[in-house]
Amino acid sequence: MNATPHTTAPALRLDLVAGLIAATVVLPKAMAYATVAGLPVAAGLYTALIPLVVYALLGSSRVLSVTSTTTLAILVGSELAMVVPDGNPERMLAAAATLTLLVGIVLVLASVLRLGFIANFISTPVLTGFKTGIGLVIVLDQLPKLLGVHIHKQDFFHDLLALVQSVPQTSLLTLAVALATLGLLLLMEKLWPHSPAPLVAVAGGIAATALFGLPALGVSVVGPIPQGLPALTLPDLDLVRQLIPGAVGIALMSFTESIAAARAFARDGDPYVNPNRELAATGAANAAGALLGAMPAGGGTSQTAVVRAAGAVSQRASLVTAAVALAVMLLLAPLLAKLPNATLAAVVIVYSVGLIQPGEFMAIRRVRSMEFRWALVACLGVLLFGTLQGIVIAIIVSLFGLASQSANPRLSVLGRKPGTDILRPRSDEHPEDESFGDVLVLRPEGRIFFLNAQSLADQLRAQVEAHQPRVLVLDLSAVQDVEYSALQMLVEAEDKLAALGIVYCLAGLNPGVLDAVRHTTLAERLGRERLLFNAQAAIDQYAKQPAQS
Repeated sequence: MNATPHTTAPALRLDLVAGLIAATVVLPKAMAYATVAGLPVAAGLYTALIPLVVYALLGSSRVLSVTSTTTLAILVGSELAMVVPDGNPERMLAAAATLTLLVGIVLVLASVLRLGFIANFISTPVLTGFKTGIGLVIVLDQLPKLLGVHIHKQDFFHDLLALVQSVPQTSLLTLAVALATLGLLLLMEKLWPHSPAPLVAVAGGIAATALFGLPALGVSVVGPIPQGLPALTLPDLDLVRQLIPGAVGIALMSFTESIAAARAFARDGDPYVNPNRELAATGAANAAGALLGAMPAGGGTSQTAVVRAAGAVSQRASLVTAAVALAVMLLLAPLLAKLPNATLAAVVIVYSVGLIQPGEFMAIRRVRSMEFRWALVACLGVLLFGTLQGIVIAIIVSLFGLASQSANPRLSVLGRKPGTDILRPRSDEHPEDESFGDVLVLRPEGRIFFLNAQSLADQLRAQVEAHQPRVLVLDLSAVQDVEYSALQMLVEAEDKLAALGIVYCLAGLNPGVLDAVRHTTLAERLGRERLLFNAQAAIDQYAKQPAQS
């Protein structure tokens, strides 16, 4: 049997090289994100081992890299800080294991319930605002480490004030280490995109510690890292009730990021990215990782971009990256203990600042001012109320925005383009369009249901009062569904119009709407004469002569 394109020797070499390159980027970032969550850097290494392997075996994307991400790290840190306020290392690890297991369970349950559609639950503008707020929180969270100062953390604006007040206590040597790291990362990313810049920065920080004895000079370092395989970590069942709300929010963000990254980097010929399979795969990855000390994981855009850019053609690249993580745990843990915290903070900032996208805000504002306001509300929600609460606010804003749009359906007065049979909404751009004398043709758009039925009824009444027609034609060709409350509104409209001596017609009903109308008394009242095939048929039947507006 001939080998498939993904099992040939060239493909195997591509995956091997891509996995090694990805490891140079993924592992340093995973360690850095662990510190964002308030966990030991070893937790980052464990997250770059178990979840990667499990997803590689179960996922539907060929290149998605499932480890820690900036967004998940800050969400996890916020949740752990609430349940372990004293920061006790052992309790933090137990709480992290519990949270990760709950995230896995939530994702697997969502897969069983076929909830893959939740990938589209948060609108793009709201997600933009949410991620910008997250980016600002992460940068502020890491700045004290760059300056070598300590502040008592409360909320974003109090922390910002405390940081400004602590600037005079800055450790100049710590700041120098941080600036050197920042400069190196930015230069390498500019000259060599998707380069192993994080690895070079980490190696440089370790070398500086060894050469200059930085801890003795006041520069803090990571400290001891367990060498060897991760130990079995059992969840703390006493924390389950407290962590469930946060686990749901983290699971939602994990899946949203994962499915977005998987779709963004899929190529022609790649298998279909199945949302429900992705839920199961990321859920299993988190559940397995929880028992071996990993923090909540998801598919990240930046690490997946590295994998794709390095030429990976299958999940074998992720298995190679996981193997490198294992080798680091077994052989290099003593070296990593010498890594300056300022270096890790610089790595976090460089790869988190991309979440802050003012240009995207401006692009949204140019197109839709309402969605621009949604993005601002989501961003401020994170800054004012916290990251997990920000998810709730983001979802509420999305649903409110959807409801507000649905609650005010568009109702257009139709006219005819001169010399044609084309009917279109009347507008100032086409003042020459013909009207139909005392026949008023109105076209509602979208689904008509309980939320917008009254709004549509009010608009109909206003148009009738403004035009005083002899005949009102409601063109339903742009209406895909009519809910029971809306059907009642249409029936009541016939009674009110009849009392005013106005002939009431429905036209252009699609099969579903027509079937719904036929199950009401309205179909019998209107009969064939007023239940018409399209608006043009109604105009031909009732309009005497088109008139110039």
